[in-house]
Amino acid sequence: MIPVLRRWYERHFSDPQVVILAFLLLLGFAVVLFAGRLLAPLLASIIIAYLLEGAVRRLQNWRIPRMAAVTLVFLVFMAVLVATLLVVVPVLSQQITQLVRELPNMVVQGQNILLQLPERYPQFITEEQVREIMGAIRAESIALGQRVVNLTLASAVHAVTIMVYLVIVPIMVFFLLKDKDAILGWITGFLPRDRGLANEVWAEVNIKIASYVRGKFVEILIVWAASYLTFIYFNLNYALLLSFMVGLSVIIPYIGAALVTIPVAVVAYFQFGVSSEFTYVLIAYAVIQFLDGNVLVPLLFSEVVNLHPVAIITAVILFGGLWGLWGVFFAIPLATLIQAVIRSWPRHGNMPDHEEQTRYDNEAA
Repeated sequence: MIPVLRRWYERHFSDPQVVILAFLLLLGFAVVLFAGRLLAPLLASIIIAYLLEGAVRRLQNWRIPRMAAVTLVFLVFMAVLVATLLVVVPVLSQQITQLVRELPNMVVQGQNILLQLPERYPQFITEEQVREIMGAIRAESIALGQRVVNLTLASAVHAVTIMVYLVIVPIMVFFLLKDKDAILGWITGFLPRDRGLANEVWAEVNIKIASYVRGKFVEILIVWAASYLTFIYFNLNYALLLSFMVGLSVIIPYIGAALVTIPVAVVAYFQFGVSSEFTYVLIAYAVIQFLDGNVLVPLLFSEVVNLHPVAIITAVILFGGLWGLWGVFFAIPLATLIQAVIRSWPRHGNMPDHEEQTRYDNEAA
C-alpha cells in the first residue's frame, strides 16, 4: 500500500509548481467556504470590480487616463444602481405583494378545477387522489405564507445591514478599481516567486471567466428586457416580476428555463384561462427561450465554455449547495477552473506500468 501511495505522490506532486498550485487552490476554496459570509461585502466588491475592469480597460485603449476611466465607469455604475433601487425594486416589491395576496384565490380556483377532474376523466384520476393533491396544496400554501412572514421579519431585521452594504460596497469597488495594481502587487508579494504553473492556469481561466461572467450579465439583461416587453404587449399581470425571473433563470443552465415556465404558465392561465391569449403568451415565451439557447448563447459565449452538460449540471448542484445563489452563478466558471487545472496538471506517467513497478521493487530490495 505504501509503495502505491508513494508512486501516486511522486507522479502528481513531485513538481514544486504543482504543490504551489494546489496550495493556492485549497486556500482560495477554504477562504470562500469558511469565511464567505463574513467577507461577503469584500467578495461582492471584488466581483463587481472584476466586471467593471473590462469597461475601464476599453476606455484606456481609447487613450483615456486610468483615473478618468475609473471615475467614468464608477459614475455609470452608481447611476444604474440608484435607478435600480428607486425604480425597479419598488415595482418588484409591489408585484410580489400583489402575487402573494392573489395566491389564496389561485389555490381555490385550482381546487375547483381539480374537483372536476374525477367526473371528466374517471379512468385517469380518482377523488382520493384529488384529496391528496389538495391536501398537499394547502400544506404548501401554509408553508409559503410562513416563509413570506419570516422573510418579511428577516428583511426588517437586516435592513440596517443592507443599507450599510449599499454604502460600503460602492466605496470598496471604487478603490479596488483605482488601486488595482497596488493591491495586486501587495498580494503577490506574499506568494512564491516561482509559480509559473499557477500563472499559466490563471491566464487561461481569467480569459474564460471574464468572458463568461460579463456575457452572462448581458444575457440576463437581454432576456429580461425581451420578456418584459413581450409580457407588457400581452398585458400579462406581474410582467416585471415574471420577466425578472425569466432573466435570472439563465443563470441555471437547462433547469432554470423549465422551472420558470411554471409561474409564467400559471399566471397566464388564471388571467386568461384556456384562450388564444394564453396560447400566444406560451408561444412567445417558448420563442424567447429558443432564441436565447440557439442564437444569444452561441453569440455571446462561442467557445468560452467547452463543458459537457453533465459536468455543468453537476457543477450547479455541487457549488449551489455549497454557496447558494453565488455558487449557482459561478458554477460554470468554477468548473472551467477545475477543467483548466486538470488539463495543466503535470503527469509523470510516461513509463510503462511494469517497468515502473520493477523500479520500485528494486528500490525496495
